[in-house]
Amino acid sequence: MPTPFSLRQLLAAAALALPALSQAAYPERPIEWVVPYAAGGGSDVVARVVAEPMAKALGQSIIILNKPGAATNIGADYAARAKPDGYTLLTGDTGTLAANAFLYQKLSYSAEKDFAPVGMLVRFPLILVVNPKLPVKNLAEFSAWAKAQQGGVSYATPGAGSPHHLATEIFKEQAKLSLVHVPYKGAAPAVQDVLGGQVPFMFVDSVAGFQNIQAGKLRAIGIATPQRSKVFPDVPTLDEQGLKGFEAYAWQGLVVPKATPEDRVNRLSEQLQATLKDPAVVKRLEDMGLEVTPTSRSEMEKFLVTERNKLGPVIKTNNIQLD
Repeated sequence: MPTPFSLRQLLAAAALALPALSQAAYPERPIEWVVPYAAGGGSDVVARVVAEPMAKALGQSIIILNKPGAATNIGADYAARAKPDGYTLLTGDTGTLAANAFLYQKLSYSAEKDFAPVGMLVRFPLILVVNPKLPVKNLAEFSAWAKAQQGGVSYATPGAGSPHHLATEIFKEQAKLSLVHVPYKGAAPAVQDVLGGQVPFMFVDSVAGFQNIQAGKLRAIGIATPQRSKVFPDVPTLDEQGLKGFEAYAWQGLVVPKATPEDRVNRLSEQLQATLKDPAVVKRLEDMGLEVTPTSRSEMEKFLVTERNKLGPVIKTNNIQLD
């Protein structure tokens, strides 16, 4: 006759089964995805495109919660204070996860201490564009023209401390040019003034510049990617034009509050990667001018360290502060 289980054995068996039961049950209710930008913008659209198939695979709806303002700090603070149970996600971008710690003397959250990576989402290649009336068609001509202008050359950005601003400061140093920053409140007014000729050039992200580049209203001099973009195959890279190793993107990744259970973060990460490899999702995002960047949690962590090490010195050297 079999020996009956002791109470201790039963409790041990139950403890071993708990993680599996926890993972099988999750998620039991809708998940909140915080987007620290207004509804209708590029970041919002990316979240909605990805959330829809992820929700179907997870068996629960994913609700997009827009919390714009303060260079993503409002949304980031909200997510950092949320219960770490796998039911709050945050779109973290270049500012939230890499630059803001250097741009602000005081933040209510720490990107390193308060968030755990789930995986990268997309990146927006930055493109050097000029007003078509400018007598330049490549990097060599642009550099020669810029060096001939007394008092330096003005450039537009969506705002101080933006990826576009930081990229142009790196470009200025590497290309040895005298440039004057003209910050705007967003990409749209910056692009509008380059179109109108009030400012001769800017680094525009692929989404904000897509239609005007395609229509010939902005002349693309070079793209800051290692290889030519699928979206802009005729635009040469700045690297191939002599600016060796120059890369610049605005990017986004998905994070959760730091103490979120490992099994739940892993499930979210696996499903995110699967979603970003879905041909239908890839096409929708690439049609917007984006590069899809599925990564593991560890790959995202390494990327964040690299970005912080790159952007921190640029911000400090140029004394860029937003508070």
